[in-house]
Amino acid sequence: PEIENGKQQQSGNGGSDIPLMINGQYIKDLSFEAPNTPDIFSLIQEEVPAIEVNIDVEASPKDERLFEVCVKARAEAKIKEQLVYLCEVEYAGLFTVNVAQEHIGPVLLIECPLIIFPFLRRIIADLTGDGGFAPLMLAPIDFAALYQQRMIAAQEKAKSEEDKKGNAMDA
Repeated sequence: PEIENGKQQQSGNGGSDIPLMINGQYIKDLSFEAPNTPDIFSLIQEEVPAIEVNIDVEASPKDERLFEVCVKARAEAKIKEQLVYLCEVEYAGLFTVNVAQEHIGPVLLIECPLIIFPFLRRIIADLTGDGGFAPLMLAPIDFAALYQQRMIAAQEKAKSEEDKKGNAMDA
């Protein structure tokens, strides 16, 4: 609703002025492997597994202002070199984004993942728990820091490619 002269008025454009709207969310891919069960359960009684977690975010356009944002998580638990479990989940959301072009990147790679991450976190906790292990509770993710790292890496890559072109011209 828009406020004009102290009165609320409904926008006649079907909500297209809302900066960020979630149209749906879903599991895009899910995999859980525990190839060494039941033997691994006795090892877990003696030693806590080392768990490595990797998180990535991808965004892809689907229509003019419609984007799919996917948060990918991979958790690998091991005791020494023996695999306890491998859990991989891609959780996605479909978002309508109505912001200025310069804000699209941060909205897609920071704001949208913040919205869908709690659902991914719950799925992973349920999956690892249902697999017979202690539920894996992922720590909150600083998607702004991930975005900044991605931007710095892209700048460094562009600079190194420029340097290579410059060196090729000098030769």
